[in-house]
Amino acid sequence: MNDVSAMTSVESPVQLDSVHKTYGSGDSAVEALAGVSVSFPAGSFTAVMGPSGSGKSTLLHCAAGLDKPTSGSVRLAGADLKGKSETQLTVLRRQHVAFVFQSFNLMPALNVEQNVTLPTLLAGREPDRAWVNEVIARVGLSQRVKHRPGELSGGQQQRVAIARALAARPAVVFADEPTGALDTNTALEVLNLMRELVRAGQTIVMVTHDPVAASFADNVLFLVDGQIVTQLASPGVEAVASMLAQLGAQAKARRQR
Repeated sequence: MNDVSAMTSVESPVQLDSVHKTYGSGDSAVEALAGVSVSFPAGSFTAVMGPSGSGKSTLLHCAAGLDKPTSGSVRLAGADLKGKSETQLTVLRRQHVAFVFQSFNLMPALNVEQNVTLPTLLAGREPDRAWVNEVIARVGLSQRVKHRPGELSGGQQQRVAIARALAARPAVVFADEPTGALDTNTALEVLNLMRELVRAGQTIVMVTHDPVAASFADNVLFLVDGQIVTQLASPGVEAVASMLAQLGAQAKARRQR
């Protein structure tokens, strides 16, 4: 099934309707998304999984307005992205979207506080210092605000990246393998933090290959060949791993026919 109607909500900061994305043309055309319809409710944590080449990153990029669908529609923070210029999309993302990646992407010459406030300053806005202090406290770095990235552990650097994302008060945080570069214990700390943020009302959409990371989500969507084929609500690690293995085997069998 492509349509995940159980997740639809009028309070969804991200909504995709019959989204197709094709790269190339003619015989070399590749359909990365094949009619995806899904909503990500406000205050929810959704993991997106699937075999390699299933369309996970394309889904995230289209949902965030980083890539334009070939057909279908995307609404982000209530705005229809169709027909918007790159400048308009950039402004919309600055106002409503934040990203957390596997690489921390911190400025090495800046301290924690400066890294957290940099995107807001680049957007031409004055940071809300009280809110900046609060998000730094939420990620447990109040005692490290003057430290530079090189003086922090990997987990602490990812916490800075999460604080930087929250400082702009985004409608949604898109996370792409946010724990991929972390050791197991540090990854669990970051995932618990993300879980706490969702309980406080933040919306997170996370692409991951890790069943442990996915088990922290409210819902896991599984993509195969650009389509959402199933989902798991409040999943356990074993259930996620089993479903991922099953879908991977099915995808491999199709390619060998």
